[in-house]
Amino acid sequence: MRLAGPVRIIVVVLTVGLTWILAGIILGTQNGFPRLQQIMGGSDVISTADPRPRKYKCGLPQPCPEKHFAFRLVSGAANVIGPKICFEDKMVMSSIQNNVGRGLNIALVNGVNGELIEAKSFDMWDGDVAELLSFLRPVHEGTLVLLASSDDPATKMNEDARKMFIELGSSSARDVAFRDSWVFVGAKGVQDKSPFEQ
Repeated sequence: MRLAGPVRIIVVVLTVGLTWILAGIILGTQNGFPRLQQIMGGSDVISTADPRPRKYKCGLPQPCPEKHFAFRLVSGAANVIGPKICFEDKMVMSSIQNNVGRGLNIALVNGVNGELIEAKSFDMWDGDVAELLSFLRPVHEGTLVLLASSDDPATKMNEDARKMFIELGSSSARDVAFRDSWVFVGAKGVQDKSPFEQ
C-alpha cells in the first residue's frame, strides 16, 4: 500500500515528460532534444537556426555596402497611419515619437557623418509654404534631405517649392498632387536625379 503513492507520482512524471517530448517532435519544436532524437532513430541533426529572415539596419532585408548609409522611408496612409523616417537604424520621425504631421515630413542629415541636423513637418493643406521654403533655403551642399509625405503633400506647394525639390534631385516634385504618397531622398548639390524616390 505504501508503494502506490510513489508509483503514481513516477507514472504522472513520465506521462507528462513523454507527452512534452512527443508534442515537441510533432510540432517541430524539438530544439531541446536533438540527442534524444538521435537515440530514438533520427539520423539527421536538427538545425536550431531561426527560420525568420535576418533584418539589418532600419529593417532592411540586406546590409548596405560599406561607406553607405542605411535608411527607410514610409509615407503615411491618408490621415490614419503616420509616416516613418529611419536613418542608420535610428527612428528619426514617426507617430510614436509624435514628430510627424499632415503634409511633408522632412529630416535633414549631414551627408558626411550621418548626424541628424533637424527634422520638421510642414502642413501642406492648412499651413504656410513659406515655412517650408525658409527651412530648405539655408541647406548646405552635402546635406541629405529625407522626405515622407502624409495625407496631402501638394495643396499649398507652389512653383518655388517644387523647383527647390527638383534642385535637390527630385524627378516627381513637379507632378506631386493632392493625396499622393511621396517618399524622396535628395541632397543639396546633386548633379543627377535621385534614384531614391517613389
